[in-house]
Amino acid sequence: MNIQIFAIGKVKEKYISDGLQEYLKRMRPYACVEVKEVPDDKVPEGLSAREAEQVKAREGERILKLLKPGQVVIALDSRGSMISSEQLAEEISGWGLAGKSDLAFIIGGSLGLHSEVIGRADLVLSFGKMTFPHQLMRLILLEQIYRAFKINRGEPYHK
Repeated sequence: MNIQIFAIGKVKEKYISDGLQEYLKRMRPYACVEVKEVPDDKVPEGLSAREAEQVKAREGERILKLLKPGQVVIALDSRGSMISSEQLAEEISGWGLAGKSDLAFIIGGSLGLHSEVIGRADLVLSFGKMTFPHQLMRLILLEQIYRAFKINRGEPYHK
């Protein structure tokens, strides 16, 4: 399985980069996983709603250009479905069994994802009502993908 995680902006914190590298290493036996950073727009304080929408549109354009035809797209958005780790494992397994082995997870920037990106998604996921820094969300997502593979293989890790 090929999994790409497209994320707006750069990771600046070393502890997050270290965690990402650890989970990418753990994923090697299960899937080819890569995290691709998509350039973000500068977001000044006091942005109007119109300006915020324009930023999301520009960032969304950059993301949409990177997606491949036939790729299963999973967007992370607070308005998405909240599912369990087991349900995510079932979704990933189901896509694989259906011959859909090219997945793209999308994490927006500080303003979230544009509606066109959400519209392109095959699944929109929410990790709950809490707000997480978008850089940290990469690590949380990667851990959940790793957990899903461990669940699907019946391997110890999931508790």
